[in-house]
Formats: sequence, structure tokens, C-alpha cells
Amino acid sequence: MNITKKSRPAATRPEDQRLSIGSTFAYGFQHVLTMYGGIIAPPLIIGAAAGMSSQDIGLLIAACLFVGGLATILQTVGIRFFGSQLPLVQGVSFAGVSTMVAIVHGGGGIQAVFGSVIAASLIGLLITPLFSKIIKFFPPVVTGTVITTIGLTLMPVAANWAMGGNKAAPNYGSMANIGLAAATMAIVLLLSKVGNAAISRLSILLAMVLGTLIAFAFGMADFSKVGTGEIVAFPTPFAFGPPTFEIAAIISMLIVILVTLTETSADIIAVGEIVGTKVDSKRIGDGLRADMLSSAISPLFNSFTQSAFAQNVGLVAITGVKSRFVVSAGGLILVILGLLPVLGRVVAAVPTPVLGGAGVVLFGTVAASGIRTLSKVEYRNNMNLIIVAASIGFGMIPIAAPAFYDQFPSWFSTIFHSGISSAAIMAILLNLLFNHFKAGNSDNQSVFVAGTGRVVKEEDLHCLSNGDRFEGGKLIDCDGKEVPIQTSSSSEH
Repeated sequence: MNITKKSRPAATRPEDQRLSIGSTFAYGFQHVLTMYGGIIAPPLIIGAAAGMSSQDIGLLIAACLFVGGLATILQTVGIRFFGSQLPLVQGVSFAGVSTMVAIVHGGGGIQAVFGSVIAASLIGLLITPLFSKIIKFFPPVVTGTVITTIGLTLMPVAANWAMGGNKAAPNYGSMANIGLAAATMAIVLLLSKVGNAAISRLSILLAMVLGTLIAFAFGMADFSKVGTGEIVAFPTPFAFGPPTFEIAAIISMLIVILVTLTETSADIIAVGEIVGTKVDSKRIGDGLRADMLSSAISPLFNSFTQSAFAQNVGLVAITGVKSRFVVSAGGLILVILGLLPVLGRVVAAVPTPVLGGAGVVLFGTVAASGIRTLSKVEYRNNMNLIIVAASIGFGMIPIAAPAFYDQFPSWFSTIFHSGISSAAIMAILLNLLFNHFKAGNSDNQSVFVAGTGRVVKEEDLHCLSNGDRFEGGKLIDCDGKEVPIQTSSSSEH
């Protein structure tokens, strides 16, 4: 008698779990709400820097939602060589905002921004197979420094918004504007303290809504132009003109791409640990290729670099919903929102002081994320402290003195006028100098080493005997006798 064994079904990965349609889209919408404030902020900042009208900024916002949705679907569903098939939400990253603003202010305009994103993303796509080999040059001391600098370089944007956004306006910096920003920020903080986790996570978005209602009640909000334009529309390819390609802008954006690759790699590894699934080099490579392909295509639809949203990785941990199809549903919702430019115009009509109040917390959160990364860095008996100090300080120069590089060649000014580019270049070079090229390093490299922790010189240890101890500020030997301590003043006599 032949007995045929039933083949054991392949183990289902946690991320492949399927929920009901209702639950899938409900949880997917929660992902959208969690990242909505973050995904609309970059087009608001870049559009304002480019001097765009509220209608054009609305178009930018719609484009970013649309492309973010497509990128999310590619990352979660995946095709051959592209997509990690993990619950990762994609969207425009803050990492490139200050660099893009610098490109705009450098005279290239929005077309140069789009061109630099295309070129740098294609280079990123080509180097993805090699990135696992060079990722060691982007340890937490580098990535933490860069992320911290990103948040700090965006604070002037928040302050400008809080004052009204338009320096030529008669009410710029008025108490009314700053008061509205302060009220919005207070709402963010109060909602964050509420015991309800969902309200706390949505504190930025809810505060913007409530702040706008307050502004409307005091006649400080104008929604008259929201109805101007199409309600439903497919993003027009190259709506702002064909992209232009400038070498300096591409170099600056390439630095952003390297940072983005590092961040996405960390997010893939983090969400893999949260979900409890295997993440190998192939899966990381597939995820990074999806990131770069989405970024290269995004300017076609008037959007910018795409990367995984860390706040949504946290949401997966908080909710325990590990299904990648939930995030795919969120991507579909983003696509639908992107086809409704009227929503983009509504967001663009939110008073800038409201954005400023929320921006202080939002951008501060980015800086705090970098500080959290830096807290994991080992500072004892190495030069990591001076790497962080010099890099952040160097990155703050164009923020503290915007005209600092005006007399430099234009290509140099474009690269270093961005605080994030300046900090990233300095952090990478100093990390190589102190942590990789160790020739010439000594035990006492700098006063900064001694300042990073308690250090006792080796020659001092030779003066101690077994059993010596300190009691009440006195050195006592093994026989209980006090050992005289010679001070520097007594040694001079």
C-alpha cells in the first residue's frame, strides 16, 4: 500500500497576512494620516522657496501624494528586483528639502531641482549593488549628525512661517501671526499628552485643522482660491517645464541620495525586526532599488526623492499590524488623494503661521530623531565627539550666515549653501580620517577625547598599589594609612 505524504504548506511570512477589506483600508488610512503632515511639508517648503502661487503649490502637493502612493505600492507589493515586500510607506523625504531650496535659490529654479533628482537617483540605482559595501562609511555618527542637521536647518523655515511667510507683508512678524503659531504649537503639545494613542499620533494634523479654524474665525484664513482649478486631474508630466541638469546641483543631490539609501536600509532592517521576518542583503537591495526607481521617475510627475517614512515604521510597532497589504491599501489611498488637486489647494490655503506652529514641533522631531541616533554612538576614547561637533557646526554656517558662500564659485556655493550637504560631507570625511585611516592616531588625540568620559592616565595607575581606595576624599592604602596627595601648587615649592 502506497502512502502519500501530504506536502507541508510553506510557512506564511508575517507580512503576508491578509485582513478583511474593511480592516485593510481602515489601517491603511491610519498610515496615511500618520505620514500626511510629513509628506505635504516638503512641497510646501520647496514651492514657497520657488515663489509659486497657491495653485501651483497645490499641484506640487497632489503630485507628491500621487507618486508617494505609487512608490508605496511598488515597495510593498514588489516586482522582480524591485520592492522589499515589507510594510513600508514611501514619500518625499525631509533629507533633500534644504538642498532643493539651496538649488532653487542658486538660480536653477524648480527645473534644476527635478533634473538633479533624476540624475542623482539614477546614479543611486546604479550603485545600489555596491552600497552594502560602502554602508560602513555611514555609521550612526554620520547618519545621526546628518539627520540632526536636517531638523536644525529647517527651523528657520518654521520661524519664517510663524511670522507670516511673506517678509514684504505689512503684518509680517505681527503678534497676531506669532500668536496663531503659538496657539497651534500649544494644541500639538496638548493633543500629544492626551491618553488616546490615535489622537496623540495625529496631533500635528489635528492641530493644523484646529489652528486653521481659529484663523478662519479671526479672518486670517483665505480659501477663496480653493475652487479655482480642476477638482479631479491626472498629474501633468513636467507641468513646470522640462528638467535642467546642473553638475553642482546633481552633486548636492547625490549626497542626499546616499543619506536616503542609508535611512531606507535602516528602516528596512528595523521593520524586519518589528515584523519578525527575515531580511537579507537581497531584500535590502530590492527595497533600495524600488526607492531609487521611484525617485528617478517622480520628477516626471512633478515630485521629488522618495524614501521610507520612519514614523510609519513606529506605527507598525505600536499597532502590531504587520501586513504589507495594509500599507499597500494606504498607497492606493495616497494615489486617489493625488488625483484630487483640490485637496492640495486646501492644504496650500492653510495660513502659514499655522504651518509654522506645527513646523516647530515637526522639524524639531526630525532633529530629535537624529539626536536619538547620536545617543547610540560610543564617545569614549575616540574622536566621535569632535566629528559630531565639527560637522554640525559646519552645517550651521549657511543657516547662521546665508551670505557666507556668496563669493565662492557657483558650483561650490550650490553644494555648501545647503546645511545638510555641508554637514554630510564634513561628517563623512572626518569619519574616514579618524575612524578608518587610523595612521597617526594616538591615545591622547585631543582634549575632546578626555571630555567624552572619565579618563585616568596609564602612568597614574602605576602609582597605585593593590588595596588602595578612596574614602571621604582621601586616598587610603591597604594598611588603612592615608597617602598624602601632592597638589600642583605644592610641587612648585
